[in-house]
Amino acid sequence: YAVARLDFPGKKLLVGAALLIAMFPQISLVTPLFDIERKLGLFDTWPGLIIPYITFALPLAIYTLSAFFREIPWELEKAAKMDGATPAQAFRKVIAPLAAPGIVTAAILVFIFAWNDLLLAISLTATERSITVPAAISQFTGSSQFEEPTGSIAAAAVVITIPIIIFVLFFQRRIVAGLTSGAVKG
Repeated sequence: YAVARLDFPGKKLLVGAALLIAMFPQISLVTPLFDIERKLGLFDTWPGLIIPYITFALPLAIYTLSAFFREIPWELEKAAKMDGATPAQAFRKVIAPLAAPGIVTAAILVFIFAWNDLLLAISLTATERSITVPAAISQFTGSSQFEEPTGSIAAAAVVITIPIIIFVLFFQRRIVAGLTSGAVKG
């Protein structure tokens, strides 16, 4: 919201940093991340995966959400303030409900990005205690060195799509409700 609507010191720096993060391919940062996480004791831990996931997903969320917030007419926020709402109330009661489809869309995109990641998952984990599902699937082996476990991999791929489908179906109502709700009461 702040990136799309407000002027504040460091706004250009924040947007530039997000763009800079988005420009770097993850593969170019795996070795430095590996070294940093080993030194900080974050290697093979959930926080060691969550921090890079947040870092790489943040630009996607910023650009997606700022586009949605820019599309909401300023007049609605001004009208709420004229009716006596504080800026926080105007945001909570007017802007956030209208931006709900964008918020849900960004959440779905970020969730899918983190859920499907393989590169960071195999580079920043070593044991089963913090391995992610895609990394675990990549380690499937056949009963012999000559057998590919294609059936097991295909079955696992179908099973791991279930949480994504549930996530999207759960938030689908919110998307539709946000799209169909009007800004004017009648």
